[in-house]
This record gives sequence, structure tokens and C-alpha cells, in this order.
Amino acid sequence: MKFLVEFVRFSRLHTVVGTSLSIVALYLIALSYSDLGGLQQFGFLLLTLVSCLGANIYIVGLNQITDVEIDRINKPYLPLASGAFTLQTAYLLVGFSVLLSLALAFYTGQYLLWTVLLSLALGTAYSLPPVRLKRFHFWAAFCIIAVRGLIVNILLFLNFHSNLNGQHGLPPLILLLTGCIFVYSIIIAWFKDLPDTEGDERYEIRTLSIKWGRQSVFRVGVILLSGLYILLMAAPFLFELSVANFAFSLAHLLSFVLLWIANKRLDLEDQSSIRKYYQFIWILFFMEYIVFALTSLLN
Repeated sequence: MKFLVEFVRFSRLHTVVGTSLSIVALYLIALSYSDLGGLQQFGFLLLTLVSCLGANIYIVGLNQITDVEIDRINKPYLPLASGAFTLQTAYLLVGFSVLLSLALAFYTGQYLLWTVLLSLALGTAYSLPPVRLKRFHFWAAFCIIAVRGLIVNILLFLNFHSNLNGQHGLPPLILLLTGCIFVYSIIIAWFKDLPDTEGDERYEIRTLSIKWGRQSVFRVGVILLSGLYILLMAAPFLFELSVANFAFSLAHLLSFVLLWIANKRLDLEDQSSIRKYYQFIWILFFMEYIVFALTSLLN
């Protein structure tokens, strides 16, 4: 049981949930374009899910392997930083995860294979010396934006759309979702460093929070996310999206209100408050996939 608890921490649960939700949501959106109805190709969905989770665990695990000293300051609860896992255990976990991910991707098809290969390449470049792109705020954000914002949404939708419907195009709804998650990925890339300035500064990780200051990063991120919600509230009445229009708009009005309630409660001088706020941003990110998937099925 203790190993399982530490493995959940090692796998960074919020990223696992985000990956799983995005995959299921993209599958359901592709299913909404199918004339067959009902759940189709469930085994194909399962293979895609396991392959992507393997890549996810490899990426977050490699980041912890290369960041042990920094995590002892910023995230001492993580298994390597706390001593609950040895480096050998971590190497075994990331090795098994990446091999499983690649094997399933090779078996499943070209779109999933490209998703996994590109994600692994960027995840490795993000953490591993001598490249270690996480040292530079632009390239660190680029890695997260490219994977979460572009690669996952475009290639995994095509993975399902081609399998379920025999089509290889991107409908307007997926283009909007990709743009939406692109913005979220920018904000996540910025906000993830808000509570970690002490350790990052000591080890010369030049994040935007260190360069601009927490307050400035927070303000720009909130303006960006608020503008996105306003656009999403109006989008169903401006474009043909194949969603339940009023449900789509109301859901984003709710997210907008919840964001500003959270903004009022945030204390940028309190590490615990910042971490809770960052976790809440991930909840809003999760909600986005749920809203897009459910409103596409309700249409």
C-alpha cells in the first residue's frame, strides 16, 4: 500500500487525470461524429490510454530524477526527494513506462505513434542535461504548450476520428478546443512555477516568476484566461461548432465566476495558498475537456 501511495505521487496525479480526461474526451468528440452510435472501438481507446499514460509517467518521472536536489526544497513530499523511492526504483519505473508506451503506440497506429514520439522527445529535452530546456522560461513553456496544447488534441483526435469514422480532417470544434487548451497550457506553464521560486532561483532555473515576479505573472495569466472564457461564452453563437450552444456558454460562464472567486482568495505570499490555486487551475483545465465532450454529445 505504501508503494502504491508513493507511486501515485511519483506519477503526479493531476497530470495523469489531465491526460486521461483529454483522451476520453477526444474519443467522445470523435464518437459524436459517428453515425453508428454507442461506444465503438473501446479496446482501441484502452490501448491509446495506456500508451499515453506510460509516456506521461516517463516524462514526470524523468523530471523528478533530474530534479532531486531542487525538489528537496520545492516539493519535499515527492518520493525521490523524501527518500521513499531510490533512484534505481525510479529508473525501473520510467524504463518500463516508456517501453510499454512505445510498444502499444507501434501496435496501434501512426497518429498515436507520432503523439508518443513527439511527447517523449519534448519531455526528455525538457528535463535531461545537457539540453534541459526547463532552465529557460520560453522553452519550458514551449514544451508544455506543444504537448498539451497541440500534439495531444490534434493527433489524438485524428487517432480516434480515423479509426471510428475513417476521416482525417479537423472539425471547427477541435480547432477551438486546441486553441483553448493552448491558452491553458501557457497559463499552466507559467503558474506551475509560482510556488517554486526559492528552489528555482537557488539552482538557476530562470522561470518567468523569477524574471517578472509572481504578481505580474499572475495578473497576465488571469487576464489571458478571463479573455478566453469570454470568447468561449460567445463562440457557439459565432461559429458552427456542433455543440449544445446554451449549455456550452453557461458552463464557461460558471468557470469564469469560479476563477474570479479563486482569484480573490489567493494570497501570493502564502505558499500553501498558491499551491491550492494552481491545483484549482488544473480543475478548470479538467472541466474544459468535460464541457467540450458532453456538449458535443448533447448536440
